[in-house]
Amino acid sequence: MPVRGDCANGDGDERGDGMATDNWAAQTTADELATTDGIRMDGKVALVAGGGLSGPLGGVGFSIAWLCAAAGARVAVVDLDGEAGRRAVEAIREAGGEAEWFPADVTDSASVSEAVGKAVDRFGRLDIVADSIGGGGAVPAFDIDDDEFDRVMQLNFLSAWRLIKFAKPHLRPGGSIVTVSSGATEGRGPTMPYTIAKTALEKLTVSAASTFAPDGIRVNGVRVGMIWGAFAARGMSEEQRELRRQNVALQTEGNVWDIASAAFFLLSDRARWVSGQVLAVDGGGFAMKAGTGAAGSAPK
Repeated sequence: MPVRGDCANGDGDERGDGMATDNWAAQTTADELATTDGIRMDGKVALVAGGGLSGPLGGVGFSIAWLCAAAGARVAVVDLDGEAGRRAVEAIREAGGEAEWFPADVTDSASVSEAVGKAVDRFGRLDIVADSIGGGGAVPAFDIDDDEFDRVMQLNFLSAWRLIKFAKPHLRPGGSIVTVSSGATEGRGPTMPYTIAKTALEKLTVSAASTFAPDGIRVNGVRVGMIWGAFAARGMSEEQRELRRQNVALQTEGNVWDIASAAFFLLSDRARWVSGQVLAVDGGGFAMKAGTGAAGSAPK
């Protein structure tokens, strides 16, 4: 499947900012990391939860789905958002890949089980599983009610547990699972439900690797740093964005493709002897510089 470059022309549906949705795939896959670099997954089937395309900046899930398809895998895109799921499938098919969308509410066991079962029925096997589901507010853990706390745990932790639970019986020896965590797990600030959930996810990932090792199935995680993507773009000024970039150790800004490339490697046979690892993809970490005015920095 060739990697698309220039944005396509077309009338497409419009967002509020005037950008045609049929340009989204072309825009995000123009990134220089949207390539497989010779890694092949021919004959394999990959299931990517959260693999829909919901904006021009793409997402980690869509980027993983794109790379797997580009490597020759048939891809099951699992996403609750039907428009995003169909958009991802269309983009992959237009580029010569094979994909199908399967709706699922990851907070509901029956829904996840049904989606996994339908994907296996459609493609006949399952070799690769990637979970990119996540999200939640920034309210401290002790300032929210039970329902909100449970919602964040469901979305960021139990969703992955369900996916792995129902996918595992279908995976073959040599199969691979990747979860997507967050650099928030390393923080020591006020406790957020999101941080608690992602920390639990990392423990689940390492434990699953040990549990599934006798079956020849690898499990790894990717810990996401402060990348530029749809979430950051919604609530960050250019000044804040630059300040954040300066405080990354490498003083560069990552995006969804940096994360997806790492996940893609871990899912591939190139990482055949790697399991039980949580790889931080964060530009070397968040190192506050003196005089930036950022919280925790040294005074001028």
